[in-house]
Amino acid sequence: MEAPGPERRLAAVLAADMVGYSRLMEVDEAGTLARLKTHRLELIDPSIAKNRGRIIKTTGDGMLVEFRSVVDAVSCAAEVQRRMALRNADVSPARWIQFRIGINLGDVIIEDNDIFGDGVNVAARLEVLAEPGGICVSGAVRDQVNHRLDDIAFEDIGEQNVKNITRPIHVFRVRLEPDAAAAPESGKDGATATITTRKPSIAVLPLVNMSGDPEQEFFADGLTEDIITELSRFRDLLVISRNSTFVHKGKAVKVQEVARELDVEYVLEGSVRKVGDRVRITVQLIDAQTDRHVWAERYDRKLEDIFAIQDEVTRAIVSTLPGRVEAATQERAKRQRTDNMAAYECVLAAKVLHHRSRREDNAEAQSLLNRAIALDPNYAHAHAWKACVLGQTWVYGWCADRDATFQQVADELQIALALDDNDSDVHRILAAVNLTRDDHDRAAYHQERALALNPNYDIVVVQQGEFLTWLGRPEEGIDWIRKAMRLNPYHPERFWNHLGRACYCAEKFAEAAEAFARITRPDYTHHAFLAATFAQMGNAVAAAAHAAEVVKLEPGFSVATYLATQHYKQEADRRRHETGLLKAGLPA
Repeated sequence: MEAPGPERRLAAVLAADMVGYSRLMEVDEAGTLARLKTHRLELIDPSIAKNRGRIIKTTGDGMLVEFRSVVDAVSCAAEVQRRMALRNADVSPARWIQFRIGINLGDVIIEDNDIFGDGVNVAARLEVLAEPGGICVSGAVRDQVNHRLDDIAFEDIGEQNVKNITRPIHVFRVRLEPDAAAAPESGKDGATATITTRKPSIAVLPLVNMSGDPEQEFFADGLTEDIITELSRFRDLLVISRNSTFVHKGKAVKVQEVARELDVEYVLEGSVRKVGDRVRITVQLIDAQTDRHVWAERYDRKLEDIFAIQDEVTRAIVSTLPGRVEAATQERAKRQRTDNMAAYECVLAAKVLHHRSRREDNAEAQSLLNRAIALDPNYAHAHAWKACVLGQTWVYGWCADRDATFQQVADELQIALALDDNDSDVHRILAAVNLTRDDHDRAAYHQERALALNPNYDIVVVQQGEFLTWLGRPEEGIDWIRKAMRLNPYHPERFWNHLGRACYCAEKFAEAAEAFARITRPDYTHHAFLAATFAQMGNAVAAAAHAAEVVKLEPGFSVATYLATQHYKQEADRRRHETGLLKAGLPA
């Protein structure tokens, strides 16, 4: 009796390889590995699982995956390449992580959970033919997929001779057309079928040159363009393009007429005037519906480096303006019943409730965010903030099932990430969530992404300071936190908490005490820090008073349990905190 031959089957085989792996590893080994690991955990592996694939093997810079369906294989490859392109959008080209992907449909040999044979070899050769960020498939794949996937197209690049394959391979390049799933669907009458969230809208009118100096004309126009560009980084602000607003340059305009023409709620206007060796820039934000001034500011600078002034004033305006727009929009929302609120207004109201850090406000915020998502299921910002608010219930123990809540946070963030990979809030919250797991490497990746996406967002900037403190770099953390406070003079009180921790870790105890003292409604964690701070300063009376408040507000408090919730990477920082708490007389 003959022994049975090797097991064979028809399979769709995907081969992927990272472009420039050796170069990236040479430049930044730890950073490259951390980013690659994050991409796999958040994007590549979930996409493979969603499309019913099986990872056969991985190498440092590549992988081999088997799919039962060739349509699933192509869908997975298209999703990975699209979303990797979004992830690379805000990164310098020298640090891009890109993949080449090849897909073949062919006969494979099965042995010990591995696959071999011609079907695998062809997939590997197709991968080499793909462009960075691209996909190449065999003729068999193209014939099977054909028109089953609406959001891709195939480009015939003919028969190709490849290494170690004797016959030529008919190769098609996959063209990733705009994602049909993300495009609005239209009915026969052309009406948009999907819901679009109405966000606050603003037109930045060209700043008027009041000097009569032609050189200042270029400065005024450049400053206007920079403000438009930087404001556009804020995902919850609709900013009218330069081409539309510069139509009004040099004309006498009425704000309300311009607002009606451009269909915006807010208008920023201003002027530039050179006086001797100084330049004065005046800006004002106007609510076009009421013709009311929401905010105004004047910047006087010495005219030494005109481009440095341009950058500085742009940062100052852009860091303040979104907060003033948000506050004005919140005032409007207060005058509406909840059932009349738009999705954006629901999110805005939920943010305000979240910052109060009270259980009843958190529950109301969840309700508003659920309504926002019901109104617009594709609103990434709403999903991100739902994760943030649910995360608050997890941190404070306001949820019945902590494991289920944490999973819900992760699920909402994955939805937000899939809907908008370039939302700084999504990455900010992902950084915070990974920090709660003490996964400092992945938290660093998302924090870096958030900061690159929006370097003028005070919440992201203060979190950079907080994160550096956790890493054991409190002096740098202090600088970032103070920068966030300058960016937003109306910042939430919790910024003082971050500054207090950073000062404590830097052993600037007097400054730490001053920062914590700014908190008007301290909870037991603030009192615990104040107790430790005064104990380190040798003020036993004040330390004992704050320790008593801790036990009063949290009767079951123990130093060990409390420290288990802290995310210090360096043991020396944890020990310093522990020493202060025990010295204050708090129970071990």
